[in-house]
Amino acid sequence: MILTPIPRAELTEFLDRFMGGLADRLSREAFARIRATSPDRAAGVEAEQHRLAALAVARGLGMPIHPEGTPCRFNWDGAALNGATEAYVILHEAAHFALAPPERRGLIEFGLGPGPDTLDRNAAERAAVLPLLEREADEAAASLLGIIWEAALGQPALASFLDQNWLEGLDRSAATHFAAVVETLRQRDLLKIERAPAASTAPKGG
Repeated sequence: MILTPIPRAELTEFLDRFMGGLADRLSREAFARIRATSPDRAAGVEAEQHRLAALAVARGLGMPIHPEGTPCRFNWDGAALNGATEAYVILHEAAHFALAPPERRGLIEFGLGPGPDTLDRNAAERAAVLPLLEREADEAAASLLGIIWEAALGQPALASFLDQNWLEGLDRSAATHFAAVVETLRQRDLLKIERAPAASTAPKGG
């Protein structure tokens, strides 16, 4: 949910200001690719195509996916992904999977506590193993990694960038925070600006 909605007529100005705060080449390149996508969510047939592409990314990372029709209380229950959701949610969970060490991949919601779509919030909170600040850092990294993969797939990454509040604090810390998370992803060799993981090439999760 966007904390501070931006009028569509002012969006270009806001994006220009954000770009102006990015000093390093890699951050500017990552943001340029995000900005080149649509600020509007896909719908109908296009949304389903995006969902299937996102599921292919998840499979490419080695994520098991629950069969269609399986009741799911969590996006990730420690064993398999709920695939009956939007493409951007699937990519976000795939990013969490890529970021998580093996011991957290076996935990409900990766041991991060409940997310916005978690139905059994008490169970997710009981499974949480990271302190709040580390959860927030992991959420930021997964958010941006999922958005970068959306851009690589030609999906509306800008819509996710706005929804996930990357412009919040525009004149204070937004650009600095973005650049810091880009650097975190680079250091972990997860910054796939050119393409999202493909089922045939991505490493298997362990």
